[in-house]
Amino acid sequence: MATKTNAEIIRDGLWTNNPALVQVLGLCPLLAVTSTVVNAIGLGLATLMVLMGSNLAVSIIRNLVSDSVRLPAFVMIIASLVTCAELLMQAFTYELYQILGIFIPLIVTNCAILGRADAFASKNHPLPAALDGLMMGLGFLVVLVILGGFREIVGQGTLFADMDLLLGATAADWKIGPLENYPDVLFMVLPPGAFVGLGLLIALKNSIDNRMAERRRATIAEPVASGSKRVRVTGQVS
Repeated sequence: MATKTNAEIIRDGLWTNNPALVQVLGLCPLLAVTSTVVNAIGLGLATLMVLMGSNLAVSIIRNLVSDSVRLPAFVMIIASLVTCAELLMQAFTYELYQILGIFIPLIVTNCAILGRADAFASKNHPLPAALDGLMMGLGFLVVLVILGGFREIVGQGTLFADMDLLLGATAADWKIGPLENYPDVLFMVLPPGAFVGLGLLIALKNSIDNRMAERRRATIAEPVASGSKRVRVTGQVS
């Protein structure tokens, strides 16, 4: 039985237990392919699909699989869904699939997916498990897109470049170039820039959490009663 409400599951996936900013899982693709927004969206959508599908499938078979073969069964489910995602990308977004390269098959090894399957989906009913997969996938996707947008703007001076690789010819003119003759910042395009960007995002989240915690403490602090007080004194007073 699910021990969390839907609101708690949503909050965990998007903020409180975000797989990228809190669990710090799946960093290999997160840091490698977020040089542009289109790469981030492509990988994020594939990961979301696999995460949601694997959570749902694991929850359905949770009472049918023995503990001795539980993890291998989970890995087989994840690998099958990754293969489906890979074939869909080859069919509809082949150029983007070529750019993402090995990082699509490597979704199988993403600890966030196997971790949610074992920690949540295998202990809850299908609907909460599917919602958990959806929210964790969205949380991962949002971080990918923010980091990809930050690196693309700082590194190349553009935003939404090559969106036609994912959305077709209608998105060919979505590219935004706020600065003309922008000197590319190679550091942000390379993986070290991804470490810096992710560190800034984690620091920002921690700062927001600390401020929210301070406000909660200030709100629930017991107010000091005004007016005179009666004091009881025992013993002899000289």
